[in-house]
Amino acid sequence: MPTATDQLPAVHRQIVYAQRPHGTPTADCFQLATVPLQPPAPGQVLVRNDVLSVDPYIRMRMEEKDSYAPVMAIGDVLVGRTVAQVVDSRAEGFAPGDWVVGRLGWQDYSLAAPGELQKIDITAAPATAYLGALGSTGITAWVGLMAFGQPKAGETVLVSAASGAVGSVVGQLARLQGCRAVGIAGGAAKCELVREAYGFDDCVDYKAPDFAEALRRAVPQGVDVYFDNVGGPILDTVLPLLNNFSRVPVCGLVSQYNATEPYGVKNLREIFNRRVTMRGFVLSDHRDLWPRATQALAEAYAAGRLHYRETIAEGLENAPQAFIDMLAGANVGKQLVRLRAA
Repeated sequence: MPTATDQLPAVHRQIVYAQRPHGTPTADCFQLATVPLQPPAPGQVLVRNDVLSVDPYIRMRMEEKDSYAPVMAIGDVLVGRTVAQVVDSRAEGFAPGDWVVGRLGWQDYSLAAPGELQKIDITAAPATAYLGALGSTGITAWVGLMAFGQPKAGETVLVSAASGAVGSVVGQLARLQGCRAVGIAGGAAKCELVREAYGFDDCVDYKAPDFAEALRRAVPQGVDVYFDNVGGPILDTVLPLLNNFSRVPVCGLVSQYNATEPYGVKNLREIFNRRVTMRGFVLSDHRDLWPRATQALAEAYAAGRLHYRETIAEGLENAPQAFIDMLAGANVGKQLVRLRAA
């Protein structure tokens, strides 16, 4: 009897890590390779990757020294989460045709153990949503806001990179908690998106010459929770606006990922003056919260109260440029790449 692998190609494509960047990554940091396609061993699942998520954290994995996660070695397949379909399985609980999500890398096909895969229901939401608002992106937003921001009805929640995949979900969750949600985004068009598509109460353009004063006007009662995705000068601008006993979940520092010199925060004293709780967090440290987050996000989406946007590039070969463009802020919402595997 024919098996699923009888119809599969002999080789497939991968994007491998070719050289470390100095500052902003360039195209020569990546290499497109063709390698043999291996069948699954006992206990393994073979999947065909359909859509790849390219995310800012990958830039930290390109450094020479470990940060919160091990760095990639030259020659490694680039890390990244994908939505994929099972094409062959030698593991219990998975069958050809199942849709899954996992950290399966920048490649057409992947071999995985069952513990590396999560089944998804593409009848409840589009498959790509499980890489964004209903996946680890949304869970990141929920964990950071709910566990470390601890928002209370009537408070003001300020979110940097508010038009991005994480920030847009944070603001919507804050509104569901009865908070006033204010975003920071780059450019008038992105600020309009934050207000109109995601329902924030206000949004301030950090590229505007009067940014500091406009931000002060947007938060007349001060800031109780600042969800920081950016760091750098924007953090410095926010610190004097924090209320006493405010909370600052630090999700990312995208302004610093390509920096060749560290930024020195000038208003750090405000954290002491205002008795601020500032907490960096990494999603993998809080797996116990994932089920609650997943349920809350699914319920909000089903009720029509969780919205998202995507920017989709076409073709695995274009993933490096999509990543570079995403770091420069060219995307709206989640940056994805449709792989179109053979």
